Amino acid sequence: QKPRKATPQPEDTLNGHLPPGWQSYMSPQGRRYYVNTFTNETTWEPPSSVPGTPKSPVKPDNSPSVLTVNGYYISGTPVHQLDSGHVSLRKASGDPQINCVTFPHPDVMPEQQLLKPSEWSYCDYFWADKKDSQGNNTVSGFEILLQKQLKGKQMQKEMAEFVRERIKIEEEYAKNLSKLSQNSLAAQEEGTLGEAWAQLKKSLADEAEVHLKFSSKLQSEVEKPLLNFRENFKKDMKKCDHHIADLRKHLASRYTAVEKARKALTERQKDLEIKTQQLEVKLSNKTEEEIKKARRKSTQAGDDLMRCVDLYNQAQSKWFEEMVTTTLELERLEVERVEMIRQHLCQYTQLRHETDMFNQSVIELVDQLLRKVDPAKDRELWVKEHKTGDIRPVDMEI
Repeated sequence: QKPRKATPQPEDTLNGHLPPGWQSYMSPQGRRYYVNTFTNETTWEPPSSVPGTPKSPVKPDNSPSVLTVNGYYISGTPVHQLDSGHVSLRKASGDPQINCVTFPHPDVMPEQQLLKPSEWSYCDYFWADKKDSQGNNTVSGFEILLQKQLKGKQMQKEMAEFVRERIKIEEEYAKNLSKLSQNSLAAQEEGTLGEAWAQLKKSLADEAEVHLKFSSKLQSEVEKPLLNFRENFKKDMKKCDHHIADLRKHLASRYTAVEKARKALTERQKDLEIKTQQLEVKLSNKTEEEIKKARRKSTQAGDDLMRCVDLYNQAQSKWFEEMVTTTLELERLEVERVEMIRQHLCQYTQLRHETDMFNQSVIELVDQLLRKVDPAKDRELWVKEHKTGDIRPVDMEI
């Protein structure tokens, strides 16, 4: 089932009039949130009657210009207005991970707000990973989106092949028409009917020329542009695929480093706890020294964890920014591809209309001559040309 868009809802029919500058939106999970269009503040709770003052803003207390998206803090422009993907991310502490790079589970953290709530944009619906059709391997959301684009590339190739077959048919048809126009059958027909018959045969040669021109234009104005666009499209897809794949690998390695540092910190804290217990049992300078050493190692492990988390957050931020930017680029390329195909199919139909009009014009003279066919006139002309005398014989008299 297709997820619902986050669209503005007339709040005055639901919870009374909102304060000036506030708008109500519905998240994909059906939860209502509110946005102040003057201050870019966002809140899950209905705003108070004081303009510009949210009850419970969705942001950390120490970051006045930061919004929360599924546990990730996004600086600057509010999420519902973003369209370029130039955003910065920081992961809230304690957030659970799904496949290392997806958003936290919605049951645990706030829901994901749509970046482009007024559209069904690629940048909002391809973040999570899912099982493939066989239920075996996990496929990233970006890979699903990329496969759609590659399928579109294949469809474009098949369309070009279809047009190529049409060109072959036109060329063969023109060849056969030209050959038939030179056929000598019934070439001895005379009179007005003979003129019409000769013009009909000539019209085949004219029609053959029309179809040759049609096939040539199909090749240069429809087939060739489709194939050229496909090649450029293929390069763009390959570049996007490698770019996002590299970012995911980098992010996964950062996540592994965080988990390793977290484990090291746990071990150091446990060691410190053991040393502290030993001190309680037996006081000695050696035990105190061991406690100090264990405390230093624990502190260092904590610093290492903080450093790894920071590196992970940087990778996470970069991945988020590039995912948004790249999905929007794929969206633009898809629109461009569809529009390009539409324009060239329109060119195809226009060429067909022109061909039909030309065919009509070459046959029009045949129609005119057929309307002038006159058996009586033909008989008169034939008699005048072939007569041997105009004195009728009479009986002999003896």
